[in-house]
Amino acid sequence: MFAIEVHATFCATHQLRLPGGTSEPLHGHDWHVTARVISPQLDALETVMDFHDLELSLRKICDSWNHRHLNDISPFDRTINPSAERVAQRMAQLLAPEIPPPGKLYSISITEAPGCAAIYMLD
Repeated sequence: MFAIEVHATFCATHQLRLPGGTSEPLHGHDWHVTARVISPQLDALETVMDFHDLELSLRKICDSWNHRHLNDISPFDRTINPSAERVAQRMAQLLAPEIPPPGKLYSISITEAPGCAAIYMLD
């Protein structure tokens, strides 16, 4: 199995909805994102996929969230909390269709604070 990773960063605020109907204080992060793509075989160029294509797809998602309040962006504008875990999951949902076969998105890692990462892994 082969794997590649790309990294991106975006700045955004969020507030988790707490039990009882309150919210944590509004705060922001520099969200650091790592996307890992795996493949059982290499393509004609002997790569998992083009790094630039993966970077562009990840950057497109990050740019759409950059300098935004995540609670205002679907699906976080409803009942889904914009936790690092759910942000990673949503990013995976958006990025996975962009990966050409036989490659497959393996995971999205989100770091919202140094030393703390949430990872969403696909089946």
